[in-house]
Amino acid sequence: MATPDPLTTDWTPAQIEVMHSLRDWAVGFAELNQHLAAWMGLPGSDANALGQITWAAETGAPLSPVQLSRRIGLSTGATTALVNRLESAGHLRRSRESTDRRRVTLRPTPAARERAREFLALAGVEVAATLQAADPAELRIVTAFLARMTTASAQASRRLGGSPGQRRTTRSAASSS
Repeated sequence: MATPDPLTTDWTPAQIEVMHSLRDWAVGFAELNQHLAAWMGLPGSDANALGQITWAAETGAPLSPVQLSRRIGLSTGATTALVNRLESAGHLRRSRESTDRRRVTLRPTPAARERAREFLALAGVEVAATLQAADPAELRIVTAFLARMTTASAQASRRLGGSPGQRRTTRSAASSS
């Protein structure tokens, strides 16, 4: 069975509204990240990384550099350079906390953590109020739906991983025939 073309298949108004809402949230999140970057005096990619590192550490699951790389969409080499910048600027520290001393985790420094908390106290008021006012059942439904959407986008990204080069090779081979 052929996969329907998402540009020509009829979508319901509710499906379109969800896609627009997801886009709007992504844009809003990116704007807040830019405000965090300005607040911290960092480039956007560094602020995004520091936010990921801080959030993960706050939830008791500090990130490794490889995990950070996946979350922010950078190569491991680019992530290493970014982590080095943040460490040199005094925003994070690397540590070896597990029994496997090879595993490095990333944690914000107390000063960076406090600066991020100050930002969230100012910028996160509306988001926190919205989450706190939501019904627990509503939150479970949204979380389950977003988990499925995240899985779907990750599957698409994996599938597309080598496609651009393959398409160029295919086009080049076709044009030289």
